[in-house]
Amino acid sequence: MSELIAFWASFAASALFAGPVLKGLIALKSRQNVYNLAPETHQKKQGTPTMGGLIILLGLVVGTLVADQDWKVCLWVLGFALIGFADDFIVPRLMKGKRGLGWKQKLLPQAVLAVLAAPVFHLHWDAWTVGVSAFVVLFYCNAYNFADGLDGMAGTLGILICFGLDFLGTFLREPFPHMPLTALLGAIIPFLFLNAPPARVFMGDVGSLPIGALFGAASSVLMFGHYRSGFALGAPGNDSAHMLVPVLILSFVMIAELVPVPMQVAYFKLTKKRLFPMTPIHHSFEVKGWPESRVVWTFILAQLLLLYLALGVNITFINQRTHELNALNLGVQR
Repeated sequence: MSELIAFWASFAASALFAGPVLKGLIALKSRQNVYNLAPETHQKKQGTPTMGGLIILLGLVVGTLVADQDWKVCLWVLGFALIGFADDFIVPRLMKGKRGLGWKQKLLPQAVLAVLAAPVFHLHWDAWTVGVSAFVVLFYCNAYNFADGLDGMAGTLGILICFGLDFLGTFLREPFPHMPLTALLGAIIPFLFLNAPPARVFMGDVGSLPIGALFGAASSVLMFGHYRSGFALGAPGNDSAHMLVPVLILSFVMIAELVPVPMQVAYFKLTKKRLFPMTPIHHSFEVKGWPESRVVWTFILAQLLLLYLALGVNITFINQRTHELNALNLGVQR
């Protein structure tokens, strides 16, 4: 019942505020500033309103607070939104010629908030857990940020990832952020209506960074939580492969979006040549002549297949462990 409340409250709030937020963004002239080296087909998006992620954030916060009053998670998520707001709006306004924050200016506050994921999401406060969870949060918030830009892609990928993480979290004994994820599902739908091709608004960093961070935090809880049967995960010496493998499978599209970017930069600095036609990797397909709709649907279908594969691996593991536990209990009784 609480998850149903979170979903419908967030959906209603996002749907209610979607129109006013879009009008406000147009009035503020918060517009997409397309990178001049982006594919030629991408240049038509120049001037499209950005920061549409505010629509999602409003629903996410309303749904989460109405369902379980988890204000700590909401404040943590809004911290990433502030970084995105500075990148989307403040810096381009104050510094002419700059598209946003530099990568160092952007990464440092993200790292501080990523470290705080451990206490906010009830993870153990030790060096291993804090370090790995911070890395996962940083990975996801920047990978999801790269996925924003093609009509309908980031929102649809977000729904699939959100559903996968929420389903995997049902097998944990640890506190899991079900309400924020369920609220996020409801909040993305009204945004997708406006982001469907041709997109009337884009998510922007103000939306992609906090959403990605929430995915990273949920993934960390999965990897460091405890399975309901009592098998400990994530700690040295325990069977961390149970949730690690499904999470990696579910995250493969995000890995493909993020990893080629630093590889491209490093390779170009060493050889003055490009390793990929263009990064983020979805631009490579555009450069090869793929229509935008084919690129988007390829990524969405890949994410859908990965979702089912991750769930299948997880359920197979659970069935195996259940049989082992039943055999062990039977042996003890004898």
